[in-house]
Amino acid sequence: MIAAAVAMPDSPTPPAPPSVPTTRRPFVLITGMSGAGRATALRALEDFGYVAVDNVPLPLLGDLMRSTSGSAGELAAPLVFGVDTRTHGFDANDLVARLRLLRQRADLAPRLLYLDCDGETLRRRYTESRRPHPLAPDRPVADGIADERRMMGRLRDSADLVVDTSMLSPHQFKQLLRGHFALAQATMRIAVMSFSYRRGLPREADLVFDVRFLRNPHYVPELKPLTGLDRSVVAFIETDSGYRPFLDSLQSLIGPLLPRFDAEGKSYLTIAIGCTGGRHRSVAIAEHLADWLRSAGRSVSLLHRDVDVAASAAEEVSSGMGE
Repeated sequence: MIAAAVAMPDSPTPPAPPSVPTTRRPFVLITGMSGAGRATALRALEDFGYVAVDNVPLPLLGDLMRSTSGSAGELAAPLVFGVDTRTHGFDANDLVARLRLLRQRADLAPRLLYLDCDGETLRRRYTESRRPHPLAPDRPVADGIADERRMMGRLRDSADLVVDTSMLSPHQFKQLLRGHFALAQATMRIAVMSFSYRRGLPREADLVFDVRFLRNPHYVPELKPLTGLDRSVVAFIETDSGYRPFLDSLQSLIGPLLPRFDAEGKSYLTIAIGCTGGRHRSVAIAEHLADWLRSAGRSVSLLHRDVDVAASAAEEVSSGMGE
């Protein structure tokens, strides 16, 4: 435990008190589990207009920020900095202390993005790439993953945003990052996503709603291979007596929250709708909710996290390849 954050010789020098800038420089620090997608995130934010730097030794962080700050009177370029256990001089406690100091600066808007991933997915990624884990070059990958989780725990607890990339495609991952980190957003962006409870809650969700109480098309043979994108599935769900009251209640709940989030300055809101398989009910409700939000003039992106995964699993079951 660190009792107090002590200023370090290489820490960026805080600005003089009288000159408080009106615009704070966006600064994103990306860290997390090795193999969870740090390089992908860095490339995405670079595409959004950030200056992206990866694995610079931590003692040079202050010099890096000064060298990319631009000339006097110019607005400093947004900066994204990648760091993990492979970074020279890495120490989780030290990084938390540095971040605490940066958050006190009036000219910066620092955010810590922590990328997580389940152990099985990480093991598969390392197996496919045939690369050893940085913390276990001569041991099983699982040992390195376990060691790293222990090392990174404090950083995860300090994160402004934790994203689990286990079930995200590169496109879905970039879409999520765009919502949180795209520059010059005038209004709050909303992401609506459907998901399967079997595959876990989406950790990035702000609001989560469970629609497993609705009639399940999975048990209707002609509807089972379809999804909530098909009209016949939607029509079936609409026959449930609880369908319309739920939608009315959902809209009555979310509607008044949006202007309050706007007033708070929230830039991105993720609403997740879950059902058992993430294929029928949650998809249909998510589609309806996204349409309603767009009709209210909101900027909305829509993601069905587990539709394709569920379809693949169904094919495996039918062919005897899975349970």
